[in-house]
Amino acid sequence: MTHATRIVAAVAVLVALAAGGPVQAQDEADAWRERAEQGDADAQYTLGVMYATGRGVPQNDGEAARWVRLAAEQGFAEAQGLLGTAYASGQGVPQDDIQAHMWLTLAAARTIGQAQGLVVGVRDDVAARMTPEQIAEAQRLAREWDLAHPRNP
Repeated sequence: MTHATRIVAAVAVLVALAAGGPVQAQDEADAWRERAEQGDADAQYTLGVMYATGRGVPQNDGEAARWVRLAAEQGFAEAQGLLGTAYASGQGVPQDDIQAHMWLTLAAARTIGQAQGLVVGVRDDVAARMTPEQIAEAQRLAREWDLAHPRNP
């Protein structure tokens, strides 16, 4: 599987996980936005996916990345994976392999099954175009982030 195909597949799986039900009406988008603005990580992620796909809101990669980042920073695994793929491809954020690797490493530690396999695959594809020093920096950033954001028992 090529790097681009793996990123598309990972994004598709992560979006499918978020799209548990139909999310199309503007009033539904407003309800997600209200919860997201209150700090609900699931709602932030869902709103980000809505902006990424244009479901119920105008498609906007920058807004998608902004909402997904808020959820990722709260430790929401799917958001971390989606943010990592965004950095890997430069979709809504500047392309940055170190940030991509960091977020994908965090997501890989918090997911299981097919989602984890896809996240690890994208991370490995990103790592293949990085120097050992860049990989070490990404791993350092992931460790520091993990230490600063302990998981709930």
